[in-house]
Amino acid sequence: MYKLIIRPILFCFDPEKVHHFTFALIRFLNKIPLVPEIIKSLFTVEDKKLERELFGLKFKNPVGLAAGFDKDARLFKELSNFGFGFIEIGTLTPKGQPGNLKKRLFRLKEDSAIINRMGFNNGGVAEAVERLKNNKNVLIGGNIGKNKVTPNEDAVNDYIICFNTLFDYVDYFVVNVSSPNTPNLRALQDKEPLTKLLKVLKDENAKYQSPKPILLKIAPDLTNEQLLDIIDIVKETKIDGVIATNTTIAREGLKSPNKKETGGLSGRPLVNRSTEVIRFLSEKSNKAFPIIGVGGIHSAEDALEKLEAGADLIQLYTGFIYEGPKLIKAINKALLKK
Repeated sequence: MYKLIIRPILFCFDPEKVHHFTFALIRFLNKIPLVPEIIKSLFTVEDKKLERELFGLKFKNPVGLAAGFDKDARLFKELSNFGFGFIEIGTLTPKGQPGNLKKRLFRLKEDSAIINRMGFNNGGVAEAVERLKNNKNVLIGGNIGKNKVTPNEDAVNDYIICFNTLFDYVDYFVVNVSSPNTPNLRALQDKEPLTKLLKVLKDENAKYQSPKPILLKIAPDLTNEQLLDIIDIVKETKIDGVIATNTTIAREGLKSPNKKETGGLSGRPLVNRSTEVIRFLSEKSNKAFPIIGVGGIHSAEDALEKLEAGADLIQLYTGFIYEGPKLIKAINKALLKK
């Protein structure tokens, strides 16, 4: 029904407007008595065999929603009804910011892909916290970044602010230095500044009685040498894991007419590269740390491939938009058949 009727209608309209419309619709439907239960019954797969324990947390299943979809923690409860095992909010910055100028979100229908240059548009970390205070049982990851106007030499302060403000309201943290849509942000992936940033956050984490897991989200565009650096950095800083990968600036093999739009590309064209990165990190580190795999998952087969390559959990974003919520159920069903 989704791919035959709902998606063709939604894809007739501007993608950013559709995003806000679907948020409003999902929120409205979940306020109707019995509808949340019906949605859960349609899409949720509950089985002890799907549970995963990772960095001290128990995930109901290994399929999560990637950051960027529910940036401001407005819909995490309702989205969890579609069967996600965890929801990652953000990227959040210390102060709210509008992001880049519109139009900044583009569908590449022929490629089952999306290009975005949103630019960390969000209402600020404090606003998100107010919504997270109402969370009861959704496992939440907090993806944090820096404000656009903050120079890289001061970026660590932005991450500290977000970390401390969110600490009591998320289950794990993700340090985002890999978005291509904030000027110079990816320079923070270089070994020296990244090591410094992660060490500072680890020190901040140690001030709490029960520290939270810290993960690093990396770009798919890193070279093998840079990926080896990432392995060294994880070992040196003792952070808890890596999310592989963010969106790409590569454009090889695309068919869509708007393929030259600037921004980060996500969706099916990313599936092979993100899996390559996962496999490289897993093999070269001898499975030294957990990996959350994300990038181009549009089928249960794509998900299984990432898990077999070394991912411990996976996340959806563009695949969720193109395939609909049945994708979550299909992946979990496929996992139970293994």
